Amino acid sequence: MNREPMIKQPIPQDFVRRRFCHGDLRLMLLCILSAWLPQPLITVADDGLDRIRQRGTLVWGADQEGGGPFVYPDPDDPSQLTGFEVELAELIAEHLGVKAEFSQGQWDKLPDLLDRGDIDLVLNGYEWTADRAKRYGVSVPYYIYELQLLGRTADNSLTSWDDLLKPIDGRKRKVSVLGGSAAQDYVEQFGGDNIDVALFEGATDAMEATELRLSGIDANVQDLPIWLFYAKGFPQLRPIGAPVGRGYYVAMTRKTDQDLLRVVNEILLKALQDGRLHRIFAKYGIWNETQMMRGLETDESGGFIGSSSPSADGSDADASTASYQPSGGWTVIRQRGGLLVKSAGMTVLLSITAMPVAVFIGLLIALARLYGPWYLGKPAAVYVEIVRGTPLVLQLYLIYFLVPKLLDIIFPGMELTINAFAAAVMGLAINYSAYEAEIYRGGIQSIPRGQMEAAISLGMSRSLALRRIIIPQATRLVLPPMTNDFIALFKDTAVCSVITVVELSKQYYIQARSAGAIVELGLLTALLYLAMSYPLSVVSNRLEKNLNQDRRG
Repeated sequence: MNREPMIKQPIPQDFVRRRFCHGDLRLMLLCILSAWLPQPLITVADDGLDRIRQRGTLVWGADQEGGGPFVYPDPDDPSQLTGFEVELAELIAEHLGVKAEFSQGQWDKLPDLLDRGDIDLVLNGYEWTADRAKRYGVSVPYYIYELQLLGRTADNSLTSWDDLLKPIDGRKRKVSVLGGSAAQDYVEQFGGDNIDVALFEGATDAMEATELRLSGIDANVQDLPIWLFYAKGFPQLRPIGAPVGRGYYVAMTRKTDQDLLRVVNEILLKALQDGRLHRIFAKYGIWNETQMMRGLETDESGGFIGSSSPSADGSDADASTASYQPSGGWTVIRQRGGLLVKSAGMTVLLSITAMPVAVFIGLLIALARLYGPWYLGKPAAVYVEIVRGTPLVLQLYLIYFLVPKLLDIIFPGMELTINAFAAAVMGLAINYSAYEAEIYRGGIQSIPRGQMEAAISLGMSRSLALRRIIIPQATRLVLPPMTNDFIALFKDTAVCSVITVVELSKQYYIQARSAGAIVELGLLTALLYLAMSYPLSVVSNRLEKNLNQDRRG
């Protein structure tokens, strides 16, 4: 299921602490890794409930890119969050006597963040499965969802689920679903080889593709609460047949946090009984007969309520007060443009922090390959090929999630970890260092060999000749391609969202899906990227021009 205040991520102070470490292997590794930790090492304990109360906050994870009605930017104030799961988190936190603190994470990576100890609770439309129940503590269901088949209003050939199995125009029907969701599992099981499945990362993207019939998509299968919330924004879609595939949304904790799980269950059951969950769901238009059939809600005298009840203020609780309202034009730019500009600052910070480190590492690798002994040159060549041959997203994922496990092996019992910003800078620096190494290697090799021989004949050592003769000249040659790499680095920071860093592109996806202003916010995002990269492009062109003039002279 894909659901998603923007939390301001702290800017690390004194980020690079360079020191030379002596001693045993463990000490050296700790010194190297500590250079990438912009804040004290974090420890993860098993006493989750006590830790939360001592801290005074319940950190819950969700992905606001998924949108309503789960977690999404408030249309009136996009810097704040709204959604029924936001209110659930506040309800649980209030019961614990603490404050709810939101933590942004990519939806499919939220369980990993839970394992790392970055969050205490996953609350983001996660369906109950037997596998999740084995690995995590899963709460009683806070919502019973169903799946709704959607078709275009102009398509009269689709009137039931069975029609999906019938070819149309000599081809199989194509159905859009959210990748990794219960809808995907249901459609694949229902249709087998008779249905083509198109996977999307966003619920609204899948509905829009169906409405526009992109790539020949005929229908969409959507979680019912999502359809109920967004129905007004997609007038060209219509529900087909009754909802199917009933399942459960559950909150997840670490398996060891049993006390926390008991408290979560306690407040969910109590809120179901006293009608608080009823009022929350009704506010977002997702209260229905399926929720009522749980038969838990009672009135003040303890009597069972078998039908919808009035809200606390006497109004009709089943009347939705929150629904999808697409916006656009200058209004959406004024409301959400500032958030994009702030996230562009994170993009700049990532780039200017990672690139110098990448250049430094790349230079060392190039020198090791050209002038180092075989036991340095060979590993350096392998490093370049491995880094260039694997995708950046995989490298980031391994650094963010694997490094804590390696630290646990090296330093058992300390349960050390690394924060997202440090992991992002490390991943970008490592990835680009391989390319910078090749750029520097080419630049150094372009310097006539006779200059090194002449320097040595004048009594210079090889290292002194490199520092004063070869590297300065090579640096002038490689500045233009290095600048081009710097421009590319600005755009590659978008991948860092996989490890919870909210940079410019991630913020765009969140705000565009929330507001439905794909074009307006997309143009603003493009302008921001252009504003960041164009000055570097001008510098690169000027450097190349000066270099060519020097060569002709």
